[in-house]
Amino acid sequence: MALLEDIRQAVIDGNAKATVQKVEEGLAAGLDANRILNDALISGMQEVGRLFEEGEYFVPEMLIAARAMTAALKILRPLLAAQGVRALGKIAIGTVQGDLHDIGKSLVIMMLEGAGFEIVDLGIDVPAERFVEAARGGAQIVAMSALLTTTMTNMKTVIDALKAENVRDQVRVLIGGAPITQSYADEIGADGYAPDATSAVRVAQQLLGKAG
Repeated sequence: MALLEDIRQAVIDGNAKATVQKVEEGLAAGLDANRILNDALISGMQEVGRLFEEGEYFVPEMLIAARAMTAALKILRPLLAAQGVRALGKIAIGTVQGDLHDIGKSLVIMMLEGAGFEIVDLGIDVPAERFVEAARGGAQIVAMSALLTTTMTNMKTVIDALKAENVRDQVRVLIGGAPITQSYADEIGADGYAPDATSAVRVAQQLLGKAG
């Protein structure tokens, strides 16, 4: 349908105004909110992710595309809730204690929301006990970000705290950030590692068995 393709293209172009306008047109024309979400917004962000992975898009392009999608989600979210559309899963995400960087985390949040996950943003400089509380509060994935080699060690502190509080077995741990590697994830016992926002979506889906 032309309107769905228009919405999808507006997301890819990072045009928030056009995205919102076309979503409103689609709803007025009787398009289902869930269809707009899946066939236009999520589909558009998947294409943005592909362009990023192939080196045609960079972080700024991803950010403006994600903002366009987020603007449209604000309109759709109450409609999706009313329809009983369930999130793919609940993810609590934060930057570890001592680390005040938040651009990468924000991009990951927007990509995960766009893919259909419910997100609990714990913020920056998050102590281990907050991640434990999130696990107790029903988060299925605890996601941690770090940009500094001096703070990445706090990821292990969080995993140790999850074990000490007997909640480690009920959550999956996903980590990422500039200094993080797969070998570090393996070393500290994380369940998944994502080098960028696009792969974070894919890994989260795999961790919850929701890969498309």
